[in-house]
Amino acid sequence: MDIGLNKNATRMLTGFIMGTITMGCIMLGGIPLLLLLALVIFFASKEYVKILEHKGFYPSLKIILISGAILALITYFGRTDFVAGALTACSFAAFLWVLFRGRQPYIANVATTILGFVYCAYFPLQLQLLREMHSVQYNDGLGFVVMMFTAVLLTDVGCYYAGTKFGKHKLAPVVSPNKTIEGSVGGMICAVFGAVVVGCVLGTEWYLSAIAGLLCTIFAQIGDLCESLIKRDAGVKDSGNSLPGHGGFLDRTDSFVFTIPVMYYFCKYFVFSNDIVEFFKGLF
Repeated sequence: MDIGLNKNATRMLTGFIMGTITMGCIMLGGIPLLLLLALVIFFASKEYVKILEHKGFYPSLKIILISGAILALITYFGRTDFVAGALTACSFAAFLWVLFRGRQPYIANVATTILGFVYCAYFPLQLQLLREMHSVQYNDGLGFVVMMFTAVLLTDVGCYYAGTKFGKHKLAPVVSPNKTIEGSVGGMICAVFGAVVVGCVLGTEWYLSAIAGLLCTIFAQIGDLCESLIKRDAGVKDSGNSLPGHGGFLDRTDSFVFTIPVMYYFCKYFVFSNDIVEFFKGLF
């Protein structure tokens, strides 16, 4: 009993410290947010490479980290026009690394290196782009970052309690046997409700907030399942032990990896502008 209490206390303390630092950096934006993301990318990339090595693949940690640094600078300065070129150059670097210094299996090592800097770096780095978005109505994207975090956290809460009380039908039994369809639906309801509440504070139309909440909860759950898929395929339980009571950085950020870019593009094309609507109007 004492051991269980100590584990719960450690988990709660770690979660409180992580949450405080994360929200502080997000509120400040700029350099503090960049440093936070750099820290997450560094540890997540190391965990990712270690997981893949269990599978017998050997992605290049150096290429992943260098690519992450390049993409971090691009997103920090908001130069999204350089992203395609950077991803192309980083992909070339992955091939060249395998060509001159790589080891078997060559194809898998190239592929997992490219996946590494996209999954561990570029996806989460779009949080900078979302945070620094500007418009006359919303000033910046901070409120929508809060909306996203609220939706993801409520997804976890809703999934846990609805799954515990009503869970009967397995959601993805092979990848994550403890998750249920009932829990997933409970998480969705909580997330949408939370997003609408935050949207009311921001002055966002309720339907846009509801759509944002739905997108966040869907891709948060997909991100969680995808990380579980990687770990299960590699035969590991946790991505690491860097965070006491929580496992590794990938274990704590998996729900955000897909949610961040989805929320960014939703805000960019539907909330802060109507570019997509105008595009389709032009077609017809």
